[in-house]
Amino acid sequence: MTNPTAAMLVIGDEILSGRTRDANMHHLAGELTGRGIRLREVRIVPDEHDRIVEAVIALRAAHDHLFTSGGIGPTHDDITADAVAAALGAKIDVRGDARALLAAHYQRTGLELNAARLRMARIPDGADLIENPVSAAPGFSLENVHVMAGVPAIFQAMLSGLLPRIAGGAPLLSQMLDVGRGEGEIATPLGELAQRFPGLSFGSYPYLRNGAHGTQVVIRGTDAGQLDAAMVELSKLLGRTG
Repeated sequence: MTNPTAAMLVIGDEILSGRTRDANMHHLAGELTGRGIRLREVRIVPDEHDRIVEAVIALRAAHDHLFTSGGIGPTHDDITADAVAAALGAKIDVRGDARALLAAHYQRTGLELNAARLRMARIPDGADLIENPVSAAPGFSLENVHVMAGVPAIFQAMLSGLLPRIAGGAPLLSQMLDVGRGEGEIATPLGELAQRFPGLSFGSYPYLRNGAHGTQVVIRGTDAGQLDAAMVELSKLLGRTG
């Protein structure tokens, strides 16, 4: 069975300007890897309606799942929900269940559920809510698009509730060998080994430590036996390059 694939759409001018460092992609990649879902593409777009719509249409068509982060707060530039609704041809308005969650939260905190905060209850028709145990304002899933907050603590909490609802695949396993040689020296035997194990992926990551060049070779795959065999062969091959 082929593992499901996913894309991520990061939304926000603050990411593109360098004001905010995105942490959600790193977290999502790790969580999806553990569930056997391959994160294949990440795109970052500004807070512009048409750009978000265009990206949602393209990414959700190319992958089994699309995860978004950012743009679902109470301010004028939080337009993700409307853009996703437009991309999927769904109507959007304040929904009773989402409003009830916000009303209960602001009653507990003693704050007013004003018009700005009520914007966070705008949910497209047909969507399932994604629980937000941190600040109550929900995300939502509509078909294969999962819309979540940009604040890392909230994104992570939403994702932990969402992932059990999504079918995964065989977990992606990996093994690493640290080689005290540059990539150019090991490229040929590494390429030959990759051809012999087409079901695995091979990556080489160069580094410089204390003035010396080296490479970390990482092998990934879903078959533990193949992975072990490839690591044995890798050690033999690199042992013969010296």
